[in-house]
Amino acid sequence: MDFSSAFAKVVALIGGAALVARRIQGVPKVAAWGQTPAIPEPKPQGAIPTLKMPTARGWSDGQLPVAAPGLKVNAFATGLDHPRWIEVLPNGDVLIAESTQIAGRPTSVFHYAMQATMKRADALGVSANRITLLRDRDGDGVAEVRGAFMEGLRQPFGMALVGDTFYVGNTDGVVAFPYVAGADRITAQGTKLVSFKPAGHWTRSLLVSPDRTRLYAGVGSLTNIADIGMEVEEGRAAIYELDLASGKSRIFASGLRNAVGMAWEPNTGVLWTVVNERDGLGDETPPDYLTSVRDGGFYGWPYCYWGQIVDDRVPQDAAMVARAITPDYALGGHTASLGLCWVPAGTLPGFPDGMAIGQHGSWNRSTLSGYKVVFVPFVNGRPSGPARDILSGFLAPDERESYGRPVGVTLGPDKRSLLVADDVGDVIWRVTGA
Repeated sequence: MDFSSAFAKVVALIGGAALVARRIQGVPKVAAWGQTPAIPEPKPQGAIPTLKMPTARGWSDGQLPVAAPGLKVNAFATGLDHPRWIEVLPNGDVLIAESTQIAGRPTSVFHYAMQATMKRADALGVSANRITLLRDRDGDGVAEVRGAFMEGLRQPFGMALVGDTFYVGNTDGVVAFPYVAGADRITAQGTKLVSFKPAGHWTRSLLVSPDRTRLYAGVGSLTNIADIGMEVEEGRAAIYELDLASGKSRIFASGLRNAVGMAWEPNTGVLWTVVNERDGLGDETPPDYLTSVRDGGFYGWPYCYWGQIVDDRVPQDAAMVARAITPDYALGGHTASLGLCWVPAGTLPGFPDGMAIGQHGSWNRSTLSGYKVVFVPFVNGRPSGPARDILSGFLAPDERESYGRPVGVTLGPDKRSLLVADDVGDVIWRVTGA
């Protein structure tokens, strides 16, 4: 056993004692979900935040996630290396961004403990820095062709194709590459369109505007609550808009701690995103959320959350708090909601119009949350009603092990299925009607 593994066990023991103490203080009985969530009063966790993650086990032969009634699931592809995000090309090719978080230099004992725990949970390691191409030539729902589409990237995540240009969201910026329809591989040098600060919340999701003239990119914060000042957070915690004709970029919306998945609601043309909120205030405080995104809108981070609920740990700016927009729909505390895609009615039997959300799963709470794919129904361009599970069963009943962790979600090439990237199981799952 190496030092990191031994230290992780010590951390688990200390963390276990802290968990018991916090459970004695009371665990929220109602999860913070929906348009009007019940958000408990904050209980700052101080120097020893709740740290609980399951050990990554992966899937046994023949083991599958649990599909909702009326649905079934199969492995579209297995044996990948931390598949995070999915892009389906017009010809039906499926591209998978394979990358993971890379450990930086620990800045404190807790930071070291966090890294040791994340390694055990398979959430930190060596990044593949690759995009893999998958093809299902015979249409049986399993990809039988696989190859390296791009290599040598910098923690790639978001992908987008516009005409004959393929865009990649590396952690340090958006890069454009020439693309030939049906190509098995891109080897040409790219052109960087905009640079982003790497590290921290490192993923860079991409979404093309409906008219194909603009590209949107999510850039998360470096820290939890601007712990080392706002200067290093400049240009972060935001969604960018890139004009593809001029190459100019601007911040479209800000105060979004870690906006990852983005999708268009097609009936209204409004941009939506899912956001990972701050840690260290309790199991359900504050909830992650799904929200529409206004041009020029400010959503509170780091000063406040869920509208104008002030975070007393942060030096305040009253003018910014007054501007903060309340999100549309709470997704539960610390669910790490990452993936997002619009699902038209009838795509999955029994599911109306709505959004599918990949919830990667919590670490900063006494009982784990997330670790599933959920669906939020929409009516008249707005969330309407309670969320429903699409896929669950990624977590062992005793919460000690995870078989997988969902990340990206998107419609399959046939538009009658949902593809889900699982970066602990190293699988792309395909969900269809039973």
